[in-house]
Amino acid sequence: MLAAMPPTPAIPPHRDESLVRDGGDACAGGGREARVRDVRNRDGAAVQERGDAVVRDRGDACPGALRLHQAADGYLARLRLPAGRLTPHQARVLADAADRLGDGHLSLTSRGNAELRGLGADSAAPLAGLLRAAGLLPSDQHERVRNIVASPLAGLDGQGADGGAAVQDWARELDRLLCASPTAPALSGRFLFALDDGRGDVAALGADVTLIAEAGGTALLRIGDTPEALRLPGHDAPRTALAAAEAFLTVAREAGNGSWRVRELPPGYDAATVRVHLCTQLPEPCATATPPAPTRPSPPRPGQVTAPDGTRALSLLAPLGRLTSAHLRELADIAAQDGAGELRMTPWRGVVLPGLSPETAGPRLRELAATGLVTDPASPWYGLGACTGRPGCAKSLADVRADAVATLRAGGGTEPLPVHWSGCARRCGHPHGAWVDVVATGDAYEVSVRGTRDGAAAATTVPTTEPGRLADAVASARAATRTTPTTT
Repeated sequence: MLAAMPPTPAIPPHRDESLVRDGGDACAGGGREARVRDVRNRDGAAVQERGDAVVRDRGDACPGALRLHQAADGYLARLRLPAGRLTPHQARVLADAADRLGDGHLSLTSRGNAELRGLGADSAAPLAGLLRAAGLLPSDQHERVRNIVASPLAGLDGQGADGGAAVQDWARELDRLLCASPTAPALSGRFLFALDDGRGDVAALGADVTLIAEAGGTALLRIGDTPEALRLPGHDAPRTALAAAEAFLTVAREAGNGSWRVRELPPGYDAATVRVHLCTQLPEPCATATPPAPTRPSPPRPGQVTAPDGTRALSLLAPLGRLTSAHLRELADIAAQDGAGELRMTPWRGVVLPGLSPETAGPRLRELAATGLVTDPASPWYGLGACTGRPGCAKSLADVRADAVATLRAGGGTEPLPVHWSGCARRCGHPHGAWVDVVATGDAYEVSVRGTRDGAAAATTVPTTEPGRLADAVASARAATRTTPTTT
């Protein structure tokens, strides 16, 4: 379908990606920067005034595997893992890198990516060498833009459109196309693709370009949070997703406000404008459709998942998103010896191991539970997250991880809403949709429900010295039943 699409002119990347050490914020907050810029719509009318909307005059500072961020606990590297996939060999390489160069851990992000922390100032070159040799850096120029999340259980549980397996093929092809595109390096390190197998899990993550599989081999393509989507043949889905990202770059350049993401585009240059521009690039007329409204993101539950062919997948959670190097090696061994030779990191800071036999799944799950990984679907760790906090982040006002654990032991409630602990108002890594916000203010925490259509609820302030009261406040907020929005 897209063979006749004309090439998009190359746009220079935000900055050189070769072994850059960045001392600024690591993707700090996505805040709305009040810069004085004369931004006008296509008719020349002013659409922004001082402090009115997002106006950016620089590229984003998101760390990568080659652009390291200096944190309070050393340098940080963020490695993009399209669809969260790792081979056992790659997982062992990351375990070795964590031990040799970092703090012995791998942190999982809300996009199914991975971070190495505690790196030394001289670790950039050896780390890059390890990652290249393992096939984890197919293109230095594109390494920060390979942000692709996919339904973690696609093809593993019989759910999703036509079994859901197509999205894994989409992820591989989209990654290949991204890394071959001369235009894609101009994307922000925050620009996100979501490939949903039809169950609606990653479609609710607020991506810039979302593909949703449909029964019969078609796909829906949604840009930003616009309710209208394009329907296209499934085999054209990856190439059209890349074309949508390139259309965003064209519209963002015309808008002149430096948008990093679709939702930052000013009036007159919104997601609908991107869609119109995309349709002008396609060789066939665009067919539109309205996909189901996104619901609350639903992570895979810990435990065993049964596939239609009788094989099992193991679904696990890393407490507060941290895997030790020993965890990684054990997961890699199980994937290689008993599974399908694959690990899938999830956007909910978990891991899925596909392809185990019914006979081996139970014993391996018990072994992993003994290492401290979460394997029980009723675990209070389910839905609990936190930023790095002290001492790793200099901006944090508290050791949020220690406080989250103390509150968990004191109660803290369970579903339905997830909980995210933040050391400061930036709220790094918070969930999409509605969540319980526990944010440090210095000598206290403020607890509220955020991300709902009716806005943030009034916060309850609890001193840090009272974990019992804090647990009660979190439990009360977590039980809230509010409508989850399609955007945050």
